[in-house]
Amino acid sequence: MEEKLPTGIKPYLDKLTLGVTRILETSPGVAEVTFVEKEPAERHTIVSWEQKNSCVLPEDLKNFYLMTDGFEMTWSVKTDDTPMPLGSMVINSISKLCRLGGSSMYTLPSAPTLADLEDDTDEEGNGDKPEKPHFDSRSLIFELDPCNGNGKVCLVYKHAEPVVSPDTEIWFLDRALYWHFLTKTFTAYYRLLITHLGLPQWQYAFTSYGVSPQAKQWFNMYKPITINTALLSEEADSFVNKLDPNKVFKSKNKTPVLKKKQPPQPPGSQKSHTSMTSAKTSSLAGNSSRK
Repeated sequence: MEEKLPTGIKPYLDKLTLGVTRILETSPGVAEVTFVEKEPAERHTIVSWEQKNSCVLPEDLKNFYLMTDGFEMTWSVKTDDTPMPLGSMVINSISKLCRLGGSSMYTLPSAPTLADLEDDTDEEGNGDKPEKPHFDSRSLIFELDPCNGNGKVCLVYKHAEPVVSPDTEIWFLDRALYWHFLTKTFTAYYRLLITHLGLPQWQYAFTSYGVSPQAKQWFNMYKPITINTALLSEEADSFVNKLDPNKVFKSKNKTPVLKKKQPPQPPGSQKSHTSMTSAKTSSLAGNSSRK
């Protein structure tokens, strides 16, 4: 098994990845584990970002950037002696922590934006359901992870009017532009990212419709070190094939009817029987014509 990791970063890597690299190294079929080493972000870069976006980064995310300017770790599996990329764990650098839905100077005035998706009739958070972010000026949304095109993990300031509230949450925006709550803090999300091994579409485990059947196969093979939540324990039952063959093949379970095979007749008797039948038929036809 080949592991592309700088030798001088090994102790630092174990702390940063919570030792997940050792688990991947011992997993069957894992061919490559690649970690991209990044320098810490400069403090003035973080201050400049906060001034530009008129908000303050949460303390745990700020400390993360002061340790490493982003995070990128990938791993592959070997199929037919060819490595195939599978796991991907990404946290955008401070320079790529861009606002989602922000207006651009190159956008036409009449061009549609994400804010056009806002509906005043949307239900706000009540009970156990938190209030969803807004694409308009009521919220500030920044992209943390592009999720390989399967959606976006976002840092959300839900209350941006009249001033930006320092309270932040981590939300997942799927490809259909629906919001799904993940965690209250960046630290909690980072643990989810690591413990799910960066498996494809793992964020969809926190949606009402779950991960795709193909992703479930990878979940079965490389089981995530998930935090013990009720949502994931319910999701575990869906990995079991609940197909009932008795119901699917019910129409085919009829009792077969046994047919008795007639003994073969001699050729002579069969010919005489045919001639007798023909004569009887012609006789009946003649009688009916005379009547």
